[in-house]
Amino acid sequence: MSIEVYGIPNCGTCKKAFKWLQDNGVNYKFINTKENPPARETIENWVAVLGFQPMRNTSGQSYRALGNDRNNWDSEEWIEAFAKDAMLLKRPLFVKDGTAVAVGFKESAIREKLGL
Repeated sequence: MSIEVYGIPNCGTCKKAFKWLQDNGVNYKFINTKENPPARETIENWVAVLGFQPMRNTSGQSYRALGNDRNNWDSEEWIEAFAKDAMLLKRPLFVKDGTAVAVGFKESAIREKLGL
């Protein structure tokens, strides 16, 4: 089983997830989305599995800067926005064996999605 965790190192929620993964002996690869933004095709795959709504980082400055038009966007417009600014992606985003399985960190959900 391969697990990738997408996020940024100074994100409080990511830090909680990293600690939990380490405490539970889960090997994972961290991908810093600020330094290595995901490709548009990757984002399309994530949206196909998770939907765009749970993937939105609604508490960030990038989200607020989009203005109210964002409330009417469809998945294609969100994919484009995520591809242009990875800070719009909610963190952390978990990928198991190449497939997005969860976004955000709730221990019970992550345990279930990772099969732990």
